[in-house]
Amino acid sequence: MARSSRLGALVLGIGLSLSWAPLAAHAQPLRGGDTAIADVTERVLPSVVNISTTTARKNRGPAMFDPFFTDPSSPFGGRPSEREGQSLGSGVIVSPQGYVLTNSHVVADATDIRVSLSDGRELHAELIGSDPKSDLAVLKLEGKLRNLTPIRFGRSHKIRLGEIVLAIGNPLTMGIISAKGRSGMGIVDYEDFIQTDAAINPGNSGGALINLDGELIGINTAILSRTGGYQGIGFAIPTDMARPIMESLIRDGRVDRGFLGVNIQTLTRELAKAEGLPDDQRGVLVTRVLSASPAARAGLLQGDIIMRIDGKDTFTAAHVVNAVGMAGSGKRVKLEVMRAGKSRTLRIELDDLDRNSRE
Repeated sequence: MARSSRLGALVLGIGLSLSWAPLAAHAQPLRGGDTAIADVTERVLPSVVNISTTTARKNRGPAMFDPFFTDPSSPFGGRPSEREGQSLGSGVIVSPQGYVLTNSHVVADATDIRVSLSDGRELHAELIGSDPKSDLAVLKLEGKLRNLTPIRFGRSHKIRLGEIVLAIGNPLTMGIISAKGRSGMGIVDYEDFIQTDAAINPGNSGGALINLDGELIGINTAILSRTGGYQGIGFAIPTDMARPIMESLIRDGRVDRGFLGVNIQTLTRELAKAEGLPDDQRGVLVTRVLSASPAARAGLLQGDIIMRIDGKDTFTAAHVVNAVGMAGSGKRVKLEVMRAGKSRTLRIELDDLDRNSRE
């Protein structure tokens, strides 16, 4: 499961081993001594699980960016055929009731899901809901759920560049935050990634990205790679995005996303020049307004520049997509737009994205 980019292939991590790898030693003491990392790891490890799935998949021929599901007997393709496969990943216990948050791609097409806890227990799990648009899914553990340790959520918007983080799963790695708010990667529809050099290797996809306070700040998702191997850049879904999606999946089994009804484009310097705008103009250009859409009913016009939604700056198209989607259907949002050099405020009641996608 991967898509190409100008830097290489974006590969979603799915692992092949159930061993719990130790954390590599760090050269310098951190936060009061070289036991600090081990203390945080011991506290958080019971909240992180390994996920093993059995899947029924079709052979699709050569799988250049899907090495874990290539049919070794047919390296050059052939007719599609049903076969059973296995994949592994990680997840995070988020409640005493046994809910587990993971990646959608970790449990995609699963016919059987087994979850291994750090204390050696293995439990079956039921898929409660999956959201491929964000690559998140929620499972519910079955059986005797005694002594579960839910993870403590942190606020991902508070993390800082250079902050040390741990990617806990299978294996367990350490790194720093190298960027926030990464989008336009082509991994999923809704992107607001934390970028880290903590290795998100096969197997810890779906696991926890935590800070040194032992708080969950992200769900490990993908790596940026030319070869399918780790090359120093990994991405995690921030908890500020993951938590409301998780709550919607638990409550409704789906995610209710808002629909505005526009085509948009990030306003670059080149695009601003082509549109006759100042070179330093920032915002998101409306390139099309769908007829009878919430945007059309509120008076949004092609050529308008969206500057803010509900008071928050919108510097990229991804900012608008995420803000509208997460607001949900039936919600009213305030758009501040620039039209012919003058600022305007529009209040728009959003429709349901899924319903409009089917029409």
